[in-house]
Amino acid sequence: MKKSVKVKKKAKATVEADKIRQEYINFILENEKKPSTVFKFCKTIGIKEDDFYRFYGSFKALEKAIWKEYAQSTIDRLKSDTNYAAFSAREKVLAFYFTLVEILKEERSFILFQINRRKLPPSPPSFVRKFKKEFDAWASEVIEEGKQTDEIAKRPYLDQRYGSLLWFHLHFVLMFWIKDESAEFEKTDEAIEKSVNLAFDLMGKGVVDNVFEFGKFLFQQAKG
Repeated sequence: MKKSVKVKKKAKATVEADKIRQEYINFILENEKKPSTVFKFCKTIGIKEDDFYRFYGSFKALEKAIWKEYAQSTIDRLKSDTNYAAFSAREKVLAFYFTLVEILKEERSFILFQINRRKLPPSPPSFVRKFKKEFDAWASEVIEEGKQTDEIAKRPYLDQRYGSLLWFHLHFVLMFWIKDESAEFEKTDEAIEKSVNLAFDLMGKGVVDNVFEFGKFLFQQAKG
């Protein structure tokens, strides 16, 4: 009985937190600016100020939670697919980007307001940091799986930068999508596919290794 009550309370809290989240997004889109104070915002949406603080310590904390949810929703949706576990590393990255864009499309106007020509890497704005943390953890798992299957090359020092490569890659995808004016964002889909293939060509065995070996050869010849 106690467990049932706890589940109900948690579900109710989630609904209340989601309501505040959505009301905040609506406020921004309708007013084209952020609320001036938590008090005025709460008065506008008809809740007490302490109800807001039960879930979020500030508007900044709320924005971080919103972006963190984008990442979590993407990962949860991927992992709910029974085929996902069998995907290659390349397929998992493709699936992540396609799924993320689908989720962000639902709140594109808010995303445009938030980004507003901001540069995500190397130091993302505060509202993106929890999103980045979720993404980095997911990407680290995928990279490690790729190394185990030899889909991603193990390179001393260089392979420690693969996570950063994917973060910059994600930045490219988001910026491309923000500027994309094609129907159904078809050009973004094409950009995702081509750029992911390029990223895995660079992380996989092949071109980079050949360039490295050739450079090593030239260095040895110069010494000799």
